[in-house]
Amino acid sequence: MKLTKKRVVLFLLFIFPLICFLILSTGKNNFTKLPVVTQKVVDISTIDTTKTFQDNISLVCFLGDDINAHKGGFFNLNEKIYKKFIEYNNFQILAIYPEGKEEEVKKIKKEISAFTDMLKWNFIEGSKEEIIALHNSFNSNDSLSNLYTSKVFLIDKKGDLRGRNNDEDNKERKLFGYNMNSVSELNGKLKDDVLVLYYEYYAAFKDKNKNKADRKEVGL
Repeated sequence: MKLTKKRVVLFLLFIFPLICFLILSTGKNNFTKLPVVTQKVVDISTIDTTKTFQDNISLVCFLGDDINAHKGGFFNLNEKIYKKFIEYNNFQILAIYPEGKEEEVKKIKKEISAFTDMLKWNFIEGSKEEIIALHNSFNSNDSLSNLYTSKVFLIDKKGDLRGRNNDEDNKERKLFGYNMNSVSELNGKLKDDVLVLYYEYYAAFKDKNKNKADRKEVGL
């Protein structure tokens, strides 16, 4: 069969990516899992009883006392991450803000909603003590300044903080949170890490179903 330019383009665009996916999906644990950097952080239900980290993939950010001064990072998070994952199951963003900042929150919600569906954005009010306790439980290498940090944190379905143990851009090599003010970090690290986490759950689900089928075949 003659290898035409059209066939080459077709292979590169459609067939080759499919082959790569099949190779990955058929291997058991044939990928690098996203590291747990802190186990069992304080659950968000301690601040808002209607919300939980359990069975969700959550991004947590801290709005601080001067929300307007830092809103650029939240817009970055919305554009580069939220819009990418809004259709994914069990995905949520939890934006924690201090008591007394309701008007500022209404303003930023209105501004963000002009560009996107706010269905999976959750704004949660907490006391100073509650916010500090939640952030402290992450055991991260950054601190809150006026209840704000530029970092957004990735929490898995078990309530563990995920990140990186060998981050080449970090002196301590450990990455606990992702800088919302850096579009390149959101695009190049957080987006990839959320995808890895989703694939991790997909692979575990597939293995579980395969094991059930195997046991059924042998009569167990």
